[in-house]
Amino acid sequence: MSTQTNESLDLSKVDSIVKDYGYKRQNLIAILQKVQENFRYLPEDALTRIAVQMKLSPATVYGVATFYSQFSLDPKGKYEMKICDGTACHVRGSIPVLNAIKSHLKLEDGQKTTADKMFTIETVSCLGACGLAPVVVINDKVYPQMTPDAIGVVLDTLMKEEA
Repeated sequence: MSTQTNESLDLSKVDSIVKDYGYKRQNLIAILQKVQENFRYLPEDALTRIAVQMKLSPATVYGVATFYSQFSLDPKGKYEMKICDGTACHVRGSIPVLNAIKSHLKLEDGQKTTADKMFTIETVSCLGACGLAPVVVINDKVYPQMTPDAIGVVLDTLMKEEA
């Protein structure tokens, strides 16, 4: 399982979510979605608690949590950024935009989330907006025709809102 721990994890929230959705196996994905919505990832302790509450094996819960790409076992930032690296976006400059994001947020190679847990970046194969390439989506808001300079302005604006 994940090596991430959260000392202040409120497992009563997990209990409440499981109770609200019901203890049937067919509710597992919805429960995982709601837990991730609450914690911004799926903490190991929460997965274990779900397994106990639903009388499922931890392997079953972990298997579902790791099978679907929508779930994360690592904490995510408040702002989740998806950068398209599909053909249209790549050809129109998504790599320089991605590099500008990494530089602006001071992310090291392989690092996806800032130390302050404010931003998480992820590359995706297609965001379905090829005519707007290159595209960045931040928390479901689409930023079309991004450039390295433009994404810097977007990031600065979001950082100022948090200050």
